[in-house]
Amino acid sequence: MASRLSQIRAWIRGAGVELLVNAVLPFVIYMLADKSLGDVGALIASSVPPTLWALAEFLRRRRIDALSMLVLAGIVFSLIALLGGGGAKFLQLRENLVTGAIGLIFLGSILIGRPLIFYLAQATMTRASAEEARAFEEMRDAPLFRRTVLIMTVVWGVGLLGRTLVAVVLVFSVSIPIYLVIQPILGNAAMGGLGLWTVWYANRQRRLGAAEREARLVREAAEKGAAADSAPSTAGLA
Repeated sequence: MASRLSQIRAWIRGAGVELLVNAVLPFVIYMLADKSLGDVGALIASSVPPTLWALAEFLRRRRIDALSMLVLAGIVFSLIALLGGGGAKFLQLRENLVTGAIGLIFLGSILIGRPLIFYLAQATMTRASAEEARAFEEMRDAPLFRRTVLIMTVVWGVGLLGRTLVAVVLVFSVSIPIYLVIQPILGNAAMGGLGLWTVWYANRQRRLGAAEREARLVREAAEKGAAADSAPSTAGLA
């Protein structure tokens, strides 16, 4: 129980810091800088804390997964926007367009027969242990495994595109201060939802796979038993 409570407290602290860096600070910076720097300058200034935070987190975790891909792409695009300028709407859209592009990459990987989820999971397994990576590779051609990877890739692609669409609508329908508050909440909710669904679906498919293997073993044992029972009668006929 104590361990569980400490995990909850750690999660609350982490969520609080995320909210401060990605929502509160950008909003405060924008409101303070808007009059002196204008919309574009204030937006650039407000993007500094989230960009630095994302870069620090990426360097600290050094993970190769869907989330780190989004973070890294967002960092690169943000730096381009900071250096190259652009209108206020462009600056608001930049990270959302990156998210949409990654969603298209997920869906495109299906069209070329290389579902991206498989390679992201493979990289994770390889970091964990060579044995787990080999076991993961051996499942590659199993029908249930292939279907699971395909569905996961589709859901991530569609989910990221859906998040992008909602964010683009918000850019053109709400004021910049309101958008700065809503956007990180939308992003965290989308990524959190996709992450929770992935865990649930992976566990579900794992249970189905275990049930299929058990049923196959029972069936094979029954077939061997039937063959053994029929052997004496066959020998007698001979």
